Amino acid sequence: MYRRVLLSMASFRTLSLLLIVVFTNLFSISSFAANSIDGIRVWPAPENTRIVFDVKQKPNYKYFTLSNPERLVIDFTDTKNTVSLKNLADNDPRVKRFRSSVSKGKTRLVLELNQSYQSTVFPLAPAGQYGHRLVIDLYDKARSVKSSVKTVKKAGDIIIGVVAGHGGEDPGSIGGKGTYEKHVTLAIAKKLQKLIDKEKGMRAVMIRTGDYYVNLNRRTSLAREKNVDFLVSIHADAFHTPQPSGGSVWVVTKKRAESELARWLVNREKKSELLGGGGGVIKNTSDSHLALALADMSKEHSLGVSFGVANNVIKEMKKITKMHKKTPQNGNFAVLKSSDIPSILVETGFISNHREEKNLTWPKHQQRLASAIHVGIKNYFLAYPLQGSYFASVGYKKHKVRSGESLSVLAKRYNISMSKLKSINNLKSNSLRIGQTLKIPRTG
Repeated sequence: MYRRVLLSMASFRTLSLLLIVVFTNLFSISSFAANSIDGIRVWPAPENTRIVFDVKQKPNYKYFTLSNPERLVIDFTDTKNTVSLKNLADNDPRVKRFRSSVSKGKTRLVLELNQSYQSTVFPLAPAGQYGHRLVIDLYDKARSVKSSVKTVKKAGDIIIGVVAGHGGEDPGSIGGKGTYEKHVTLAIAKKLQKLIDKEKGMRAVMIRTGDYYVNLNRRTSLAREKNVDFLVSIHADAFHTPQPSGGSVWVVTKKRAESELARWLVNREKKSELLGGGGGVIKNTSDSHLALALADMSKEHSLGVSFGVANNVIKEMKKITKMHKKTPQNGNFAVLKSSDIPSILVETGFISNHREEKNLTWPKHQQRLASAIHVGIKNYFLAYPLQGSYFASVGYKKHKVRSGESLSVLAKRYNISMSKLKSINNLKSNSLRIGQTLKIPRTG
């Protein structure tokens, strides 16, 4: 009897030890890990894919790549994964599938890739609605080849670059009812693109076409590659209280433009393409004063065009919505920094205002905003057309009457009959006054 009890006690101890080992293995990672992966988001874009891991605490990780087949491996220390990996790669052109394993206190995530990519891996501290994150960017290696190929510009077209603010991992501001700024801006941008493309003599280039993020510097690079003449960035404003409302239009501060200009001039041999039409001369001249003068002219021209378009867009937006600011505002926005590309940033309304949040999600209001921006840009370039553009051969230009000029002199100068000149300007007599502005039809 005593022997049987001893055997039973020994069996019990053995069984207990086995259970302790099993439960330790089962729960050391899954239940008692200091950290956890609570979400994984995949953002495919034309040139790259961004993968974001939402982690409970600051990630402790290492990563490396493997070839034949191509894989990216991330080891998370003392971290459990709570996310299903089954369908994460379904809509991504670069990642075939995700898989994971647990070993020696680590969770290993393996990304099986379609080919070799340039990869960057970096953590992000909590910001806005997000906690700690680990971000992976996979870039197409052919991107540098693509970037060297410029878009062929159709003769006569004014190319308008349309930037839908934010995108992908960056939602922008979020309205009280959960509206994401990135969705509003893309909807308005797509409507603006259609209006521009319907306009003879204008063509739109979308910098972002879907729900993904485009790096701020890359937005400007894409605009240059597409030979953009003017850049318009679409946003929705926000404030920490719901009271503020209305739209506004922003242009870069002169100080920001000058600082960017100075940075480029320091290395002008490599950066001459950033300095606009005078870039070739700026690169080759040994005269620093000439280089500065040419670059400064480019900057001043760009700022002038930006202000001109901004005023025209505000004029049109006033007709369909309240304006928070009734004159162009100066801002230090990165998307406006290029001295060679005239640009504006349009705040279409306050997404933090309950009424305007509702309007900004209403397709009819989005269409009205897109139309106001389109008409504002069009009217500026009709009044001040680019040389060689279709707009330079249609519509009217303005002439301010100077001392000694008469109707007959102007009719002869512009190769138009006096009667037609009077009709266009609603003149009841042949008399003109100094300082009077006349419309003169363009003849191409």
